[in-house]
Amino acid sequence: MYDDIARAREIVKEADAVLITAGAGMGVDSGLPDFRGKEGFWKAYPPVRKLGLSFSEMASPHWFETDSQFAWAFYGHRLHLYRDTTPHEGFEILLDLVNRKEGDYFIYTSNVDGQFQKAGFDEKKIVEIHGSIHHLQCARNCRGRIWPAEGIDVEVDMTRFEALNIPLCPDCGGVARPNILMFGDWYWKSRRTNRQEMRYNVWFKNVLKNSKKLVIIEIGAGTKIATIRSFGNALAKNYMKATLIRINPVENEVDDENGVGLRMGGLEGLMRLKGNK
Repeated sequence: MYDDIARAREIVKEADAVLITAGAGMGVDSGLPDFRGKEGFWKAYPPVRKLGLSFSEMASPHWFETDSQFAWAFYGHRLHLYRDTTPHEGFEILLDLVNRKEGDYFIYTSNVDGQFQKAGFDEKKIVEIHGSIHHLQCARNCRGRIWPAEGIDVEVDMTRFEALNIPLCPDCGGVARPNILMFGDWYWKSRRTNRQEMRYNVWFKNVLKNSKKLVIIEIGAGTKIATIRSFGNALAKNYMKATLIRINPVENEVDDENGVGLRMGGLEGLMRLKGNK
């Protein structure tokens, strides 16, 4: 383990640019649930346990059509949870790291919680591939508009698991929903995420053009929904000057030629990279 940590520190030290990739495990040390397995999800949402619904079944756009109060009980509670959560110290460690690299970084995350923005990272250097709970769209996608959720306060009766008020679309007056890619979702409006990806592509072209050494620091990305892991794996494999550091308490396996795996949680791993432990 010591050799892996020493190697990871050296990789970070020698890198010219930093790509931070993060899954749900990044927020665990801030007290956020990662919804790993039914038991983890039900622990966070006991009322859903009685219905026997999994996270993927709950995170479905069809609820906004069939029972919008039920849908907004889930997303309204999460909106409050993410607003009220303070990013853990690991975010500060990463922010300090990228500032030492003269701000040559980008963030690629499947998280919809907005914690990187709250921690002080430049919102123009973040790709939220599954969207953001802090932005809304029409559930019917009537005009394709995306708008901020600022000022939206959804009151939730957790006993009945029912939203007492529903955000509405300013164009058609119908039910609004978070601008998040859900399971089986044909109505998600991806325009905002597409713009983020365009900015990332410009940044990465500059990395390629200048043959920069790139370190990919992946935190808390599992294999069940492997978007983040696959992204980092492909990049480390195809760009010879990229090296992957995978921080994960369980699934930390990497190709030794392209990276190093640290078998620990996000905050501990980032503290080890910094040298606190």
